[in-house]
Amino acid sequence: MAPTGEPLVLRAGSTVLTISPADGGRMASLVIAGEERLVTEGFGPIRWGAYPMAPWAGRIRDGRFTFRGRDVALPHNLPPHAIHGTVFVRPWTVDGPDSLSIDLGRDWPFAGRVVQRFALEEDALRVELELLAEAAMPAVIGWHPWFRRPVELAIQPARMYERGPDGLPTGRSIEPTPRPWDDCVVDLAAPPRLTWPDGLRLTVTSSAGHWVVYDESEDGVCVEPQTGPPDAVNLGAATILEAGDSLTATMGWRWEVPT
Repeated sequence: MAPTGEPLVLRAGSTVLTISPADGGRMASLVIAGEERLVTEGFGPIRWGAYPMAPWAGRIRDGRFTFRGRDVALPHNLPPHAIHGTVFVRPWTVDGPDSLSIDLGRDWPFAGRVVQRFALEEDALRVELELLAEAAMPAVIGWHPWFRRPVELAIQPARMYERGPDGLPTGRSIEPTPRPWDDCVVDLAAPPRLTWPDGLRLTVTSSAGHWVVYDESEDGVCVEPQTGPPDAVNLGAATILEAGDSLTATMGWRWEVPT
């Protein structure tokens, strides 16, 4: 099947999820209890919706790394770095009423595909992201949601990655610093929870163990589950896949609507 520009609209009771294959397979809108919960427009493809990240998440320093003796140079889509993978800016193919897929594209030198699947209920959403490797590669996958402000985020990590002067992790683990953050945190005491002024509370769970929190922006609050930290390919923290292997992550959102 060819990529399509038609959105997928999933409904469960009064909850409406809109997925845009044309905009990088992202969740473009999530209306719960009559209110929009995602940022629905922003500067370029990076700052809106809730989009999948693959085959890497976050920044790769200078867009460069070495894998098994091969030097890799990626386009600098956030100069001087490469950011968020190759699939969030390209159109996806609709494979069914709740599933999409895409190849990794020409900018990534290792062949593979990504499949994304959605399951919506009136009070919950489950998303699965699977990278299918056709060649050996390092990989990190995850999601980058932009939750609409005003919203309060409750999150309690035990550790975070130290950020260097260039904003990228040094690889060193430290105690969490005061918020706001643009940081990768781990070992959460409980799943992150977002609360809106109308009382709606949304809890985020994931099989991925790394969480990038970006709450420095007035545009929205980002709580990004991913399978490794930013610049994982240079920190030795990426998952190594052989040809025929796969890497899967799940993300769940569950909410309570105030009565």
